[in-house]
Amino acid sequence: MINPWIAVAVMFAVTYALRAVPLLLVRGELRNRRLRTFLEFTPYAVLTAMTLPAVIHATAHWWSGVAGIVAAIVLAWRGTSLMPVAIGAAVTVWIAEMASALV
Repeated sequence: MINPWIAVAVMFAVTYALRAVPLLLVRGELRNRRLRTFLEFTPYAVLTAMTLPAVIHATAHWWSGVAGIVAAIVLAWRGTSLMPVAIGAAVTVWIAEMASALV
């Protein structure tokens, strides 16, 4: 059995290396436009890939989660700030769940 402290140390080393190596290798500004664009959009893509399945499966019915996502996208697309988008999505999910309880 592996000592838990060794496992934590290995995870720390891997995480630190993944963050430190690019900082050490890239000294100046990135001139490659494709690489720069890829690096700018990667956090959004990863966050979306982790969040969407959790939102869909957090509700009693998958379609109420999808309704909340659609409401959030529509509100955000119209330029609404974060808090009204979150509240609008939550209210949409609540209404969808209440409608499914009546049916």
